[in-house]
Amino acid sequence: MADESPLYMNQADLMAWRMEADPPLRSTIVALLVLDRSPDWRRVVSMMDRATALAPHFRCKVVEAKLGPAPPRWVVDPDFDLSWHLRRFTLTEPGMQSVLDFAQTAGSTAFDRERPLWELTVLDGLSGGRAALVLKVHHALTDGVGGMAITREIVDLTREGERPLATPPVQREPTNGAVPSWYRLSAAALSRQIIARAPERARWVAGNPYGTARAVAASLMSVARFVRPIATTLSPVMTARSIRRRFAVLEVPIEDLSQAASSGGGSINDAFIVAVLLAMRHYHRRHGATIDRLRVTIPMSLRTERDPLEGNKITLARLTLPADTDDPAVLIRQVHAIIGRWRSEPAIALSPVIAGVLNVLPPTLLGKMLRHVDIVASDVVGSPKPLFIAGSRVDRYYAFSPTLGAAFNATMVSYGSHCCVGLDSDGAAVPDIDALRESMAEGFRKVLGLREQPALDRVEDAAR
Repeated sequence: MADESPLYMNQADLMAWRMEADPPLRSTIVALLVLDRSPDWRRVVSMMDRATALAPHFRCKVVEAKLGPAPPRWVVDPDFDLSWHLRRFTLTEPGMQSVLDFAQTAGSTAFDRERPLWELTVLDGLSGGRAALVLKVHHALTDGVGGMAITREIVDLTREGERPLATPPVQREPTNGAVPSWYRLSAAALSRQIIARAPERARWVAGNPYGTARAVAASLMSVARFVRPIATTLSPVMTARSIRRRFAVLEVPIEDLSQAASSGGGSINDAFIVAVLLAMRHYHRRHGATIDRLRVTIPMSLRTERDPLEGNKITLARLTLPADTDDPAVLIRQVHAIIGRWRSEPAIALSPVIAGVLNVLPPTLLGKMLRHVDIVASDVVGSPKPLFIAGSRVDRYYAFSPTLGAAFNATMVSYGSHCCVGLDSDGAAVPDIDALRESMAEGFRKVLGLREQPALDRVEDAAR
């Protein structure tokens, strides 16, 4: 990508950018990697130089139009300085809590919009000779799946430095001077796509002259459900919102969770979401309240092999999920069915077009759509094999995804033999992060109880 051919933000990136007009909706992702030893700094610098070449937006800043309706552009920063984005400090306290304190401060701090939207910090001095790497990225740069794809491309497979085969960057078509083309994703375009997709949904009623009309109506209803504003939270406890962030972590063996999910008739993702729902029942009981359902935002990936590594290729499905029983098997079956139905909703495939419509409306509408969601639950597939960074082995990989106006975001990354769970909570909605972490551990223990030989003590407190 060259200076003279800047790219306009895609609709999903722009949504992540615009929603920050409402500060609790800041779209910052923080990844925390625990390393078995301090990395070689020169190799860290080399790794990130490769990363910015592979994902060119990491060398770009966002430039907004001064006049007219043109969308923001990704423009190569003429003052790009890799060293400004890379930092290294030594912890004054060797515990994991010091790392979490640093990470949550990073996650709470807004980006300098005159520079590319990312920072990487190495923290030495963790107990046992370990170190930590904290990467802070704006959600407009990439999503969780894209971030993991970038990671897999730039890290090493051995301590000595063997790397995966590099994938060349996806070639992009410059869109400079094509503002009308960008704005083609309007309400009229949404209507055209709904009508165009209707015959696919109406094939089962071939020969029925009313089939297409019914399919169009079903698609319109799906879009209405997808974008409807929400006026209140379902949680009677987690109602306040702020820009204060609190981080916590825990982990569970992936084999145990997989076996529990299979026993319950669902996927690992289903088991994870049910663990969150059971945690919420436990957390609300601690606060003298009961719940029977919660609103949950679940990011769904739309990414294909043809997509560039940077940029957002997700949609946010807001589901109402049951939380009226402590039986994990019952909840897994219910959650599996509900998520299955949502994945087939016409609005999911239409979400890039829907984002284009929302992006021409006031940002306050996004706030109304998201601020009253109770929780966000995101499951990201990591690496089954150990990864190495500059001579250091990555022992744990946590991600703290933005709350997007919810009380907290629970993000689970599968890495090696463990599922690493990062909790990013709103300090006003969840003032007692330790209680939330304990409730999450209890939720996972209940799910692991579905195994024939449950290992209820295998949920680990990673904040040591």
